[in-house]
Amino acid sequence: MAAITPSTGVGYGLEISKIVDALVKSDTSAKSNQIARQSSNNSAILSGIGSLRSALTAFQDAMKKLNDKDAPSFNAFAGTSANESVVKIKTTNSAVAGTYDIRVSQLATGSKVASQQFAGGGTSAISEGELTISQNGKTYKVNVAAGSTLQSVRDQINKELSKEGITANVVNEAGGSRLVFGSTTTGKGSDISVGGIPELTIDGTQKMVGAGGGFIDALAQDAEFSVDGLKLTSSKNVVDNAVSGLSLELTGTTSPTATTGVKVSVTLDNDGLKKSVQSFVDAYNTLRKAVTALTTPTKDSSGNVTSLGPLTNDPTTRSLLSDIGKVIAEAGSGTQLNTLSQLGINTQKDGTLEFNSTKFTAALNDKKLGSEIQGLFTADGGVFDRMTKALDPYVKTGGSLDSRKTALDKVTKNLQDQQAALDRRTELLTTSLTKKYAALDTALGLMKKQGEQIVSIFDAMNAQAKKG
Repeated sequence: MAAITPSTGVGYGLEISKIVDALVKSDTSAKSNQIARQSSNNSAILSGIGSLRSALTAFQDAMKKLNDKDAPSFNAFAGTSANESVVKIKTTNSAVAGTYDIRVSQLATGSKVASQQFAGGGTSAISEGELTISQNGKTYKVNVAAGSTLQSVRDQINKELSKEGITANVVNEAGGSRLVFGSTTTGKGSDISVGGIPELTIDGTQKMVGAGGGFIDALAQDAEFSVDGLKLTSSKNVVDNAVSGLSLELTGTTSPTATTGVKVSVTLDNDGLKKSVQSFVDAYNTLRKAVTALTTPTKDSSGNVTSLGPLTNDPTTRSLLSDIGKVIAEAGSGTQLNTLSQLGINTQKDGTLEFNSTKFTAALNDKKLGSEIQGLFTADGGVFDRMTKALDPYVKTGGSLDSRKTALDKVTKNLQDQQAALDRRTELLTTSLTKKYAALDTALGLMKKQGEQIVSIFDAMNAQAKKG
């Protein structure tokens, strides 16, 4: 509890509060100001480290988006389908510009088989034993314990085999329940057969008849389609090797009476490449500008420094800027295209990147470098790979930024401890000085009173003498 200092003494009338405050401030102000300055500086650096981490995270997210394997950027070609309910298309840099006529007569399907009917439904008892499920030359085993039911066997299969793409479910019909098996594996010859436990035995190549088991609608089948009249088959509905540089996803069938199939077009995508490159340049520049704002001192109109940035002269930040700058300047491993400058990307004096679209267009049209841009950015050892490795020592758990924050947090705790100690000293000193000056006030008050009494006595004596 803070000491209560009387404003004035009750004896002599000293201004005790003002005297004590002045003496306490004289004793503690230097230390108090030091703690305040250090705390303000430490808080600013902590805030700067947090802002730097946020900027780095945003840059990493931008690179991750541009490096998405499912929706690749930096692709020299763009593919379009006239009817995506029949076929979808993705292109790679090995594609060739042109158009293709795609017809799909059937999609690849997986095996769907069912056990015999169980009149007791899902709670029907299943014999103890080793259930075997065979597909494509592979056999999976499930140990069925005593007391198992149709439902518990279903649950056990899903728990143990779902990672293999095999699932089971209980389907209830009017005459009873069946254990139905399905698979994500498609293509001719991928039919499921079940054995090991008599009541669950299924020959997946035989059609289900009556209450017996077998395949439900049809055997597993390959996709059948044609490209410009050439008939092809595939065990999967995603076909990567039918046309060089194209990935076809078969999603439906074409009418057998149609005179033409679905038109698929592949064109050079210079605009898409330019947009992706610009996105990288923008993301990098946003990071550099954020770091510059954290490290640049504030100056007045005369050019005099009025305050430092929170990370001005910070060694971690200087090292970071150096490392990412090296990535931009380094050469990659491409055959014709191995530097960003070949695409019109150059570093400016302030560290940001300038993107010369005229030089970029020339690189695509005259030097035919479009097919190598993706590799320059996304290949192993490419810009994204090297940039990720450059950033990792700073952003990883326990990395430079974490260590920096930990050290700053310790400084914060130390300053808080110093302030607490100073507060205790201030309180004790205030109490001590207040007692001393209160005692002095009392003593001075007594002396004043005694002096007044003496003066009164002398005044009386003088008055008496005058009368005599």
